[in-house]
Amino acid sequence: MLEAVRNAFRLPDLRNKLLYTFLILVVYRFAAHVPLPGVNAVALRRLFESNQLLGLLDMFSGGAMANFSVMAMGVYPYITASIILQLLMPIIPQLEELSKEGEQGRNKINQYTTWLTVPLAALQAFGQSTLLQRQGILADFGLTTHPLPTITTVVSLTAGTMFAMWLGELITEQGIGNGVSIIIFGGIVARVPQRVGQILLSNPTALITFIILTAVTVVGIVVVQEGQRRIPVQYGRRVRAMRGNRLRVVGGQSTHIPLRVNSAGMIPLIFAQSILLFPGTVASYFQNASQEWVARIAAGMTALFSPQSSWYWIMYFLMVIGFTYFYTDVIFRQQNLAETLQRQGGFIPGIRPGKRTEEYLNTVLSRITFVGATFLGVVAVLPWVARGITSTQTLLITSTGLLIVVGVVLDTMKQLEAQLLMRHYEGFIR
Repeated sequence: MLEAVRNAFRLPDLRNKLLYTFLILVVYRFAAHVPLPGVNAVALRRLFESNQLLGLLDMFSGGAMANFSVMAMGVYPYITASIILQLLMPIIPQLEELSKEGEQGRNKINQYTTWLTVPLAALQAFGQSTLLQRQGILADFGLTTHPLPTITTVVSLTAGTMFAMWLGELITEQGIGNGVSIIIFGGIVARVPQRVGQILLSNPTALITFIILTAVTVVGIVVVQEGQRRIPVQYGRRVRAMRGNRLRVVGGQSTHIPLRVNSAGMIPLIFAQSILLFPGTVASYFQNASQEWVARIAAGMTALFSPQSSWYWIMYFLMVIGFTYFYTDVIFRQQNLAETLQRQGGFIPGIRPGKRTEEYLNTVLSRITFVGATFLGVVAVLPWVARGITSTQTLLITSTGLLIVVGVVLDTMKQLEAQLLMRHYEGFIR
């Protein structure tokens, strides 16, 4: 990997792409430290220490949420819009047809995603600002009491999200890697030195344990992320008439379908964590209710759905497995491989085309997804295991963050190696 980066810096155009990507990341990090006016920094820090859901949002904002800067929401509304459209494709026939129209269809779906991001960003900006206002963090906020500052805050946060998306598109078009993923990656990695310092101050011996656990987990993520089951595919020979009454035999080649062990990525962890943290977050607002039974139920719900509870991690593990199967099935149905193979004259040896091929692929995918889902579940509960071993609450990188970091690095290195291959550079892969 280091050899590929070193060889890329020897080529002027690739060196410019890498430097351009780094420059965009620097611009984003500077923007992430531009705060909104009227924020109580001390109260904001206390809220983040007690609210795990905000910590999840802070990860996708690249650390800007903790400062409540103009980039506080980062690209999270865009990710939400993308997931919503992916889940709607099997339900809405028009979207499913667009997904099958190649590059033009993908561009149209990306346009719909951008349009959907704007109202989602405005809604999320209003919701988060209202939450902070109720916690005494934002003083001048409220449509009835402070309409102008409220509109200014919502517009600023929405504009920050669109600016982050624009920076991501610049990286995708003129840099190296997927822009949105690179921005999230930069935010996660930027917090590592601070967490290393916190661990050294609180429990120095735990740092070695964390490094070992992180290294082992990274190796496992790489193996599972790159793992695939190759299904052999054979294309039948066809006789095609050419000019001059000549006949030509075409087709007959062999290839394979790579079914990934983990097709869902880190999406199941995001789904499961968001759902698990939501009940506890809502219940925390009713702990001081005047009705005793309401306060008692709220306290029980808060304790049950708190990361300090063992039941939380058991439910987290099971929900990650369930969401992995669900999301993998949604993505696989959109690809419609059995119909595509039949239309192109391909078949799996020993399997009848059509319905039998679809059943066979579903069976194989279900088996290998069990390995990927179990691994994701283990990675999800890794903080619980680390806490039991080291007795510290601070992690170098969260489970979701670690999956994102490794996935982005692998994807970026593949794109970098592809760029080197296009330039006929030899000797960079050992």
